[in-house]
Amino acid sequence: MSTLHAPRHVAIIMDGNGRWAQNQALPRTAGHEKGAEAVRATVRAARKRGLECLTLFAFSTLNWQRPTDEVRDLMSLLENFLVDELPEMLQNGIRLVAIGERELLPSRVRKRLEETEARTAHNEDMTLVLAVSYDGRRDLVRAARQIAELARRGELLPADVDEAQLAGSLSTADLPDVDLLIRTSGEIRLSGFLPFEACYAELYFTETLWPDFGAEQLDEALANYAHRQRRFGLTGEQAAALG
Repeated sequence: MSTLHAPRHVAIIMDGNGRWAQNQALPRTAGHEKGAEAVRATVRAARKRGLECLTLFAFSTLNWQRPTDEVRDLMSLLENFLVDELPEMLQNGIRLVAIGERELLPSRVRKRLEETEARTAHNEDMTLVLAVSYDGRRDLVRAARQIAELARRGELLPADVDEAQLAGSLSTADLPDVDLLIRTSGEIRLSGFLPFEACYAELYFTETLWPDFGAEQLDEALANYAHRQRRFGLTGEQAAALG
């Protein structure tokens, strides 16, 4: 039975840049550059299809362990993306939000992120979230520390800690829960991506490597989602009755 609603919030683990480059007998840098083009195409497609929010896993905290040259190239690509895409974000009403430990980013990249967030803050057509230097468990730990500090100061009782309190302490506090989570490249794992926010998300795994992902592949994922029934613990009959 198909759902009557399209997803509000789609999140994507963009995987396969390195394998794409290897398949083409190209350096990994070429895969990341092609992957940046896929980001542009996917963001444009998401906006045209009316998504409220699109979150992209751009860089994990674990990725800092990669070779220095590759990390430098990735940071340069991120900075260039922010510069090049700002005019289109402003023109198309896209608000940029970054989540993750931005203090670990190079100062020039951090500054560019903050400038882009400020310039696009009042846009309302779609929210583009970049998860950079991000790890979901670390974000949960940070939120728990924040809640513990409120309790230490006597501003919060243990009985006050509930799902809403925890959600409001995460870096994604002002975003809707993830409805559809996509991972490319054939890997079937979540890699610490939005563990709380996507706990009820529909999961979609595709063999497509990220540099080959675009509007057509996004449409395939959305079509797959449209044929799933979102039950949230109800029976199929109950969910159908609620529409």
